[in-house]
Amino acid sequence: MPHASTPAVAGWFTGEGDGFRLLGTRCASCASVFFPREDTHCRNPHCAGGALEETPLSRRGRIWSYTDSRYRPPSPYVSNPELPWEPYALIAVELEAERMVVLGQAAPGVTVADLTVGMEVEVIAGVLHEDTETTWTTWHWRPTGVTA
Repeated sequence: MPHASTPAVAGWFTGEGDGFRLLGTRCASCASVFFPREDTHCRNPHCAGGALEETPLSRRGRIWSYTDSRYRPPSPYVSNPELPWEPYALIAVELEAERMVVLGQAAPGVTVADLTVGMEVEVIAGVLHEDTETTWTTWHWRPTGVTA
């Protein structure tokens, strides 16, 4: 029986393959872009407020900062305590067009030794966790020119 694929956070991303995109919102009045998305009001303190429209974000950006996670995070993070902890890299990426920084996990196999500040990366679909019934999906950052 195949796993059901379910976004870890509904409405934050869409698509597959080259069509995979993070989803933000853009204020119709001041053009400010938000991620995570905002659905109630513009967060720009200088804006009187306008309608918020869903907008796909840039697929590419440049590494603004990065670090590695060498410890098992506490609950509600899901991991199997019976398996050894696998460190992973976290990357803060400045998106190309929006000029905003979005945090995310590096693609599997990408370590801090592979990364440099200013390096171009792209967003790809990723897996956060799998159980017997569900594959919980998220996004990962991968250096451009690297295939999965």
